[in-house]
Amino acid sequence: MVSKESKETLVVAFGGNAILQEKEKGTYDEQYKHVIDTAEQIYRIWKAGYLVVISHGNGPQSGNLLIQQEDGAVHVPPQPLHCVGAMTQGQIGYMFQQTLQNVFKSHGHNISAATVITQTLVDADDPDFKNPTKPVGPFYTKEEALKLQQEKAYNVKEVKPTGDRNWRRIVASPEPIELLEAPVIESLFKNGTLVVASGGGGIPVVKDKFGIKGIDAVIDKDKAANILAQNINADILLILTDVEFACINFQKADEKKLEKISVSEAEKYYKEGQFLMGSMGPKVLSCIRFVRAGGKKAIITSLNKAVEGLEGLTGTIIYPDPVSFSVNH
Repeated sequence: MVSKESKETLVVAFGGNAILQEKEKGTYDEQYKHVIDTAEQIYRIWKAGYLVVISHGNGPQSGNLLIQQEDGAVHVPPQPLHCVGAMTQGQIGYMFQQTLQNVFKSHGHNISAATVITQTLVDADDPDFKNPTKPVGPFYTKEEALKLQQEKAYNVKEVKPTGDRNWRRIVASPEPIELLEAPVIESLFKNGTLVVASGGGGIPVVKDKFGIKGIDAVIDKDKAANILAQNINADILLILTDVEFACINFQKADEKKLEKISVSEAEKYYKEGQFLMGSMGPKVLSCIRFVRAGGKKAIITSLNKAVEGLEGLTGTIIYPDPVSFSVNH
């Protein structure tokens, strides 16, 4: 058993695209290879002396599963979106449990790993349910989309020009409030288990007079990782993506990478609209929320620079106030 007092705890979050990458077919072997690469990075973090809880995205996997659900609907009933989230949590968690055990054993360590199918509480009155904006699943023709709207009450929208198939289903992306399995997760990692949790932001659930029930929505994985980190009293939130730094004035002549900054500086840049809401925006916002809630620091960097980021050698590192750093410090 590992004592919580002996090591810092961190939640490490990365996207589903780290597992199923663009232009790949999405075969099991392709995804498994990427999970092995990610498990090697997790081993490096663990070897550096941290208690690790793993959180991941599931966007590409859920999109593919939704296509399979629809294509197979003539044979078996398709499952609701919240069930698709649960299925992909299990799929990705299974790959991680296996590869983590294998990778750690290859380095001479026998560890236990477990996936916690995680339910994330949201507010049934969240404003995003009235004005959903999150595209999910396959692309449709206009005729197919309108038919689904009529038959299944889907919200559909034209999203981008992709020939004749430029319509998609649109669902809500409500704010996460609480991870219902947080006590289980905390108990497991405090006893030395590598835990995979909050996959895809967790399964969205709401409360009513009968208890809890699933609701069709997609929760931002980075926002949910912040809630996970807060719920288990983690010291550090580490968000891994495909770039080494967050930047201000992105793709402009005066673009600057952010290295060590205070949470107030991060808030200032966020309020200025420096970060795109479809990419870096939720990551920076989640880091701000985590540090404001008492976290020691939050880090955004690339997957292969995870340990270097934790050591303060690279990445965008957001600290509590009153620490003040200048850009490119």
